[in-house]
Amino acid sequence: MSNDLMKGKVAVVTGAGRGVGREIAICLAAEGASVIVNDLGASLQGEGVDMSPAQEVVQAIEAAGGKAVANGDSVAEYSGAENMVAAALETFGRIDAVVHSAGILRDSIFHKLEPDQFEAVLRVHLFGAFNISRAAAPHFRNQNSGAIVHMTSTSGLIGSVGQANYAAAKMGIVGLSRSVALDMQRFNVRSNCIAPHAFSRMIESIPGKTPEEQEREMEKRRTRTRADQIAPLAAFLCSDAAEGISGQIFGARGNEVYLYSQPRPIRTLHRDDGWTVAKLAETLPGALRASFTPLERTRDVFPWEAI
Repeated sequence: MSNDLMKGKVAVVTGAGRGVGREIAICLAAEGASVIVNDLGASLQGEGVDMSPAQEVVQAIEAAGGKAVANGDSVAEYSGAENMVAAALETFGRIDAVVHSAGILRDSIFHKLEPDQFEAVLRVHLFGAFNISRAAAPHFRNQNSGAIVHMTSTSGLIGSVGQANYAAAKMGIVGLSRSVALDMQRFNVRSNCIAPHAFSRMIESIPGKTPEEQEREMEKRRTRTRADQIAPLAAFLCSDAAEGISGQIFGARGNEVYLYSQPRPIRTLHRDDGWTVAKLAETLPGALRASFTPLERTRDVFPWEAI
């Protein structure tokens, strides 16, 4: 543990038992942070409880000379988020950053998507983002500092087939993070999003290709888009080195880091006498069609290989 951008600080990382969350927790610890490693150890569908993944991450951090404590509460419940923050305060005396990386999938083509599948995904991703941010907010306000990092996704920012619930949650997180950034800026609290590209259980589970095609794709992602390549950006955004950076959406893929645009008006139509349906039908398609955002998928927007 030779780096110190997070020295003396305490961070809570949800979903830190595996994948991106695991690597973020380890990276934060390597930068000097004490870490609450939160993970239910559930399946991708949110089923079952197994504390061993979180405990293994704690052991790895401690073996490298860092400090960490495992936590098995559910971020989908506000009381669970409160328990995580309480664990940070009781064990390490403060809280300086939260990273919400926990997630589940219930993929389904939209006309077959069940209400419980929609709600379950929103509860972990979007409600979880609110729960952990809100639980930490009073402490951040009182100490006049704090950093929040949320995981969004290109499934929401750009689009993916069969993931309406996941996309809705991830776009909701963007709006939540922006609002937190605006509301909390007076207290020196920052909130940002990362859209990660990394091999993980979630990526591995997405259907749509033959087993052979999927295995070839997975092998490329295992080596070129690794979870440990996401972690430095998250740790940086938690640190004081990111002072003044808030309300932004970043991406990380392989060795690439990029900044996403955010919705702003791009074209305007005006009539002094106002608009009717007929006038819109006559004017709008021809005037605006060239500026429409295409119905692209993530793979259409990122056609180049990560290196």
